[in-house]
Amino acid sequence: MAGRLGQADEAGRLHARVDVAGQGKSTVTTGIPVLDHLLGLLAQYASFDLTLEVAPGDAEGEVAAAGLALGRALSNALQAEGSRGHGSAVVPADEALAHVVVEASGRPLVVSNVDLSDARVAGLARDIVATFLRELAEGAGLTLHVRLIEGADAEHVLEAIFKALGVALAQSCRKRRREE
Repeated sequence: MAGRLGQADEAGRLHARVDVAGQGKSTVTTGIPVLDHLLGLLAQYASFDLTLEVAPGDAEGEVAAAGLALGRALSNALQAEGSRGHGSAVVPADEALAHVVVEASGRPLVVSNVDLSDARVAGLARDIVATFLRELAEGAGLTLHVRLIEGADAEHVLEAIFKALGVALAQSCRKRRREE
């Protein structure tokens, strides 16, 4: 499995590079500070080195572009020969507790009980986590299950989800253990 993976679009609008054998370092510039923070948490909890740049545009488009670019950059590692291809994590962020399950199924799907459409996170009219996860699943061919077990503060809910997503993605990219 290659450790370093990259993805860029033809117009130069976005660039994503992931080193799944990294140390959790990130350089993320999406134009949306809360998304930059959340992707930094994902990289930290996954121990992925992540570079993600999205050219300025409308905020909702930037969220979608970031999810798709990251998914495409992770696709090879998730589908690589010998990779586990699945992972699961339950992670807290203060009062919030989220459970995320990932499977590199080749069938993009997001099943979630989280609805942050009324939270107006980052001033957006849409639920940024739903948009991001949908595009991530599409780009990487993932089936994602996201369960919010507890949580009222939207920022903490988002942090718990992205931390758990990082851990689950790291497990998915890890090599299967060989039976001796």
